[in-house]
Parts: sequence; structure tokens; C-alpha cells
Amino acid sequence: MQPPKHLELKGFLSFQILHELSIKKLCGDELAVAIGLKKGSKLTPGTIYPALKFLRKKKLIQHKRCGRKKCYTLTENGVKEYNILKKTFKKIFSKLLK
Repeated sequence: MQPPKHLELKGFLSFQILHELSIKKLCGDELAVAIGLKKGSKLTPGTIYPALKFLRKKKLIQHKRCGRKKCYTLTENGVKEYNILKKTFKKIFSKLLK
């Protein structure tokens, strides 16, 4: 399996964002809460928004205005990249857990 071209994603946070957006569209605050619940503490705007900007520049996510907020969704490339990353993570972590 060839590594994805965007695997230089800024750590695990980018993967978590892609994962959450693969389930449903969310605004930045909702993403921070959803990921924070799994992590044990809410993410700060200084953490979540630079990661969202990075993923937008890579054309993996897009946003639309929902009132005063921006709602984020995966792009077609984002869906493809997420599926590749998910397979890669499963392969890596399944070996670690054996």
C-alpha cells in the first residue's frame, strides 16, 4: 500500500477532523467539541482553525456559511484521502496492538 500524498497531515488532528467530517458536516466549534470529547479536553480555536485552514488549502475540506458560522464538509478528494488514511492507520495500529 502506497502512503497517501497528504500523509504529511499535521499529526493526528487532521485525521480526526477528516474522520468527524466523514460522518456529518460540522462547524469549527462542533469539531472542537467532538474531538475534545474523545481527547478529554476541548480544543482551542488556536488548535482547530489552523488545522482546518491547512486541510482547505490541500482541498480536502470545504466550507459554506451557515448563518454566522462556517460548516465544513469533505471534498471528493477529502473522502478519497480519508479512506486511504483510514486503511493506513488500521494497518499500522493493528500491528501495534498484536
